[in-house]
Amino acid sequence: MARYTGSACRLCRREGAKLFLKGDRCYTDKCAFVRRSYAPGQHGASRKKLSNYGTQLREKQKAKRIYGVLEKQFRKYYEKAERMRGITGENLLMLLEMRLDNVAFRLGYGSSRAEARQLVTHGHFLVNGKKVDIASYRVSVNDVISVSEKSRATEKFKVFAENPKTLPKWLTANTENFEGKVVAVPAREDIDINVNETLIVELYSK
Repeated sequence: MARYTGSACRLCRREGAKLFLKGDRCYTDKCAFVRRSYAPGQHGASRKKLSNYGTQLREKQKAKRIYGVLEKQFRKYYEKAERMRGITGENLLMLLEMRLDNVAFRLGYGSSRAEARQLVTHGHFLVNGKKVDIASYRVSVNDVISVSEKSRATEKFKVFAENPKTLPKWLTANTENFEGKVVAVPAREDIDINVNETLIVELYSK
């Protein structure tokens, strides 16, 4: 399973925006982007004007890094989105949102997508009663995502249950039963990430 293992804060600095990759830390004054909002590296502090291609590339990189997806897999998501009916950019974001690790994060299990991904790969979740430990597993409407019986007793999941998140419209949750349900396909207005998906489509369409 390929994944980025470097510094998460370095990615935010490179994109020139907070990507909230480290959960609660990103909301404090310990956030590296707050202290050094310029790009990493020897010449990071020097500002460079981006070309159209550069702007498109940065949007793609932001989306990849927010969802924790590497290039090959991201390209496959784009190709699938392109074959679907509707607007390609919105289809792309919908496919990324429907990943199991993202759904677990949206339900409040993890302060970041990276933490939610780790919980998924460690086998803490069930989809429709069956254990699924594949972070990229695509959930469907009416799927029920629940925490395994064994995991519910751990202190980590008790804390998650006691501090429920505000859910997007396409999800519902029952914190007492440690479960959530996908009730709709996420619409663009329900996806609160600062990415211009149109630029990503322009980049891949060249």
